[in-house]
Amino acid sequence: MVIFGVAILSICFLSGMFFGDLLGDILGIDANVGGVGFAMLMLILLVEYLKKKDKLNKQTQEGLAFWSGMYIPIVIAMSAQQNVVAALHGGILAIIAGVVVVVVSWAVVPLLSRGGNIDAILEIDVNGGEQSVRNTR
Repeated sequence: MVIFGVAILSICFLSGMFFGDLLGDILGIDANVGGVGFAMLMLILLVEYLKKKDKLNKQTQEGLAFWSGMYIPIVIAMSAQQNVVAALHGGILAIIAGVVVVVVSWAVVPLLSRGGNIDAILEIDVNGGEQSVRNTR
């Protein structure tokens, strides 16, 4: 059921907004600072904790997966729009910084996706005296 998990999601969202506003007040900024990030981090930690304690049934986990899939792209799109508006009012340096970050991100994606096998990337050979130690996952 899609409705299951909405309470957990809303509690994390409201708590994140509260802590973001509180951090903004502490820093002397009249804005929410990191509220979305706090909310997403709380959601991840809370869901993992509840899964380990076996407190989430299958329907709730499916509902959380659905709403998390909907929540993250929407919130990122909303925050991206705010950042663009602030950058346009902030001057040319903010716009240049944003463009550079996007170009670097686009350049890194093919490098990361080319690897294919993550085990081959994480395999490290370390020579220690007479023995050869391999650290693999």
